[in-house]
Amino acid sequence: MHTAAVLALQVVAASTAGEVLDERLAVTLDGAEKDPSVSELAASRGGRMHVISAEAGRLAISYQASIRPGQVPTPPATTDTAVVDAEAIAALRQSLYCQSDAMVGFATTELAGLERGPDLARSVAAWVFERLEYRPGSSDTLDTAVDTLLSGVGSCRDFSHLAITLCRALGVPARLVAVYAPGLSPMDFHAVVEARRGTGWEVLDPTRLAPRSSLTRIATGRDAADTAFATTLRGQADLMSSEVSTVVDDDLPKDDHVAPVSLA
Repeated sequence: MHTAAVLALQVVAASTAGEVLDERLAVTLDGAEKDPSVSELAASRGGRMHVISAEAGRLAISYQASIRPGQVPTPPATTDTAVVDAEAIAALRQSLYCQSDAMVGFATTELAGLERGPDLARSVAAWVFERLEYRPGSSDTLDTAVDTLLSGVGSCRDFSHLAITLCRALGVPARLVAVYAPGLSPMDFHAVVEARRGTGWEVLDPTRLAPRSSLTRIATGRDAADTAFATTLRGQADLMSSEVSTVVDDDLPKDDHVAPVSLA
């Protein structure tokens, strides 16, 4: 860090992810544990945010955890009446990277052939999977869903932003979830979609790069602006390097990306 800085960090598994068998968040400055100030805040859907205050220097942050998956929610049943609550309303509003109001005309025209009903969000995710080319590093932090649609390429966050935007444009509440994703290649933080289905939420991965049932929730929000793994709140800090590794004990589960799956 070039100056003293305050960072907001979202890398710790959400409290809903399961039973924590072992967990350690270590923050060091210039190779020695100088005890930078670290405090934890609760975020939405069980997310856990850490605020770190440190002087200028090389800040290193590591997080390790072993988690026994909790009870995965039963995929929600559909209902004839849309459930309106605060979460659904927030997930319908356009946001910084998901300009759904500007995409209503495109969505209703170009996606007119998609069957309406409880599986609409899944059909949208499938449409995005077919439409875009997955290319890590092809976008930057300023690209919106509109930029992604026009370029035809993107990373997992771009795939998710476009799917969320189209879902909202078609009246389906949708939001972004940052996750750890065993099986992802190349390995990194991963972004997926949660779309409202009946009384609950269905997880969708428009990239289809990792089985949904093995995902571990980190943070949940309207788009990547809410779920960034690190945000500089004050001062100046540059990301020099990062490494993510996540595995499961047994073989990775199969996923046809068709059956409804919910995320703990």
